[in-house]
Amino acid sequence: MTLEFHQVDAFAQQPFTGNPAMVYRLDRWLDDAFMQQIAAEHNLAETAFVVKEDEAWHIRWFTPTAEVPLCGHATLASAHVLFEVYGEPGEVIDFTCLSGALRVSRAGDRLVLDFPVRRAQPCELRAEVSQALGVPVESVLALHEGQGIQELLAILSNEATVRACKPDLAAVARLPGLGLLISAAGERHDFVSRYFAPAIGIDEDPVTGSTHCILTPYWAQRLGKNALSAYQCSARGGELHCELHGERVKIAGQALLIANGRLLVK
Repeated sequence: MTLEFHQVDAFAQQPFTGNPAMVYRLDRWLDDAFMQQIAAEHNLAETAFVVKEDEAWHIRWFTPTAEVPLCGHATLASAHVLFEVYGEPGEVIDFTCLSGALRVSRAGDRLVLDFPVRRAQPCELRAEVSQALGVPVESVLALHEGQGIQELLAILSNEATVRACKPDLAAVARLPGLGLLISAAGERHDFVSRYFAPAIGIDEDPVTGSTHCILTPYWAQRLGKNALSAYQCSARGGELHCELHGERVKIAGQALLIANGRLLVK
């Protein structure tokens, strides 16, 4: 079996920044366990698989250890591959996924994600989160989906604290949910963030589109504005342009194709 893959730096204006994602455009779905093995082999934060069924693009995302319900940067990367490599016509691509309908549209040199709002609520995990991070936290919020906590958001005092934070990743992995998001008001941007998800094989994600579905409504309410500039201050770093539209979040960024290749499996 030979499968084509494409590596894209998402939310990046130059190579080797932003968040790398691997993209496979398939004719049909592979076995779930096989897709998980492929994602583990590439060992990037996300590997995306897209299949066209009944004229609609379906998308799934895998970390090196687990399938996740929503991923922004790999969706941006997938749209870039469909537009630039496979010549998908038009200015909009609609995806369906475990989290519902997603849309990616072209806007000049940017691609714009149209994702559902994900609202986090205050929770009583401040002491545990502060201990895991090794710094005081102003507040902790939790995103509840399904039967429990999906994500945690810790608000820190300032950008410098976010940048300098060195969490105990083993302690973070023991917290409920997929990962821990930290954020503060920015110095040059409206807000900054970082995201740690060691429980699903990602010690720190370079730039995370889906977490901005949580961050955008939070900071829109706190700052009293719906159009926000954001920066995820990981080692690679990435800039995002976010807008709140009711129960949808629009997240814009650039993408660069870095590599093409073939997976050879007998």
